Amino acid sequence: MRVLLTGSSGWLGRALAPLLQAQGHEVIGFDPVPSAHTTIVGSVADRALVRAVIADGRVQAIIHGGALHKPHVERHAPDDFIAVNVSGTLNLLAEAVAQGVERFVFTSTTSLMISRRIRAGREGGARRAEWLTEAMQPAPRNIYGVSKLSAEHLCRLYHEQHGLPMVVLRTGRFFPEADDMAHVIRQSDANTKANELLYRRLTVDDAARAHVMALDRAPAIGFDVFIISAPPPFVPDDCEALINDAPRVVARYFPDYPAIYARLGWTMFDSIDRVYDPSHAARRLGFTCRTGFREMLAGLTRGRAAALQRRS
Repeated sequence: MRVLLTGSSGWLGRALAPLLQAQGHEVIGFDPVPSAHTTIVGSVADRALVRAVIADGRVQAIIHGGALHKPHVERHAPDDFIAVNVSGTLNLLAEAVAQGVERFVFTSTTSLMISRRIRAGREGGARRAEWLTEAMQPAPRNIYGVSKLSAEHLCRLYHEQHGLPMVVLRTGRFFPEADDMAHVIRQSDANTKANELLYRRLTVDDAARAHVMALDRAPAIGFDVFIISAPPPFVPDDCEALINDAPRVVARYFPDYPAIYARLGWTMFDSIDRVYDPSHAARRLGFTCRTGFREMLAGLTRGRAAALQRRS
């Protein structure tokens, strides 16, 4: 297929473009920043450019991974998020329908599921971690989350009104940058990313694989939203203990982790406030991440931590 890939110069795009090409797809990269994987330099907020790109390229499928992200909140006005994340998505959807695009994959984020209440770790007055599935009603806490949720609604609307096959992927963390709250986290960046594989992270390689699977399955699925994150080892009954004593819970599932971490001078988070459940993606999309906390531990024992971290 001829696939339009937005965000082709970004962290996901650089992993996804070669994977799509290896699967036999022709990739048209679209990004404001030039790169080896970007054919068209420009913004999805430019409706005329979007129209020209789709028409001239005779695009058959769109993977819309381009966006302003949470790290941009401090540097961009809310208007910028609406222009790129909402209006840009609308531009792509409208032109996709007008020009006969066959399928659409939208990269969303689990970040939109985190309300201020969840960040506080409270449910009905009791402290507990939140077990998050696609069934929950999001109440985003910042303009990034609001803009991505709005774009999800546009995706659903265009599927319902026009029948455009559509898969929305709410991806967990896979960016290489340090946490934007790193100044209050006592763990190193590598330690933090390893811990996050327990409940809210995946590797960029797995994120790219999920998009390829979604592209293939979109016509059969029609429309659906999927959490994409490394499978957690936990169960919902662990939620109270996770927020009060996460190291004890993790040690119950991985008795060898304390010794492995001690050799590296690493520590576990004291508290885990949410767990993303990707089981719906495993059941309906047929996708499961290859790398999780268990694989990370195995890599640490074999001295492959650096290689695994570079792909997180």
